[in-house]
Amino acid sequence: MTTPLQTLSSYNDALAAGDMDAFVALLAPEIVWHQPGSHPLSGDHTGPGAVLDLLGGFMTASAGTFQVRPTDAPRVNGDLVALPVEFSGAREGRADLAMAGTDLFRISGGLIREVWLFSADQDVENAFWA
Repeated sequence: MTTPLQTLSSYNDALAAGDMDAFVALLAPEIVWHQPGSHPLSGDHTGPGAVLDLLGGFMTASAGTFQVRPTDAPRVNGDLVALPVEFSGAREGRADLAMAGTDLFRISGGLIREVWLFSADQDVENAFWA
């Protein structure tokens, strides 16, 4: 049986390689991705298609510069995995974004079932994506 930590490792590998087929294969059909904030991409995104649309929105808005990188080892508690990250991007006419955050995953049966994101400064992130 695949552990939550193994699933998260596969998730990170897929994103780093830009392998969206491998990425989608790790998402449960009922996944809910909770994107915080008050910007146009905020809200709850349900299902793999909605998650792909969200990530596509980040890439489009940032002209392909949006990145998320792990900054420390994940912390595991049962089916929850917290991953310290830095996310960054650039948009014309705005200050570049480079911010610490934590991504929290609920993983079971080898699939990511729910994701919550936390930013070091939500107001700055809101302004960047507005």
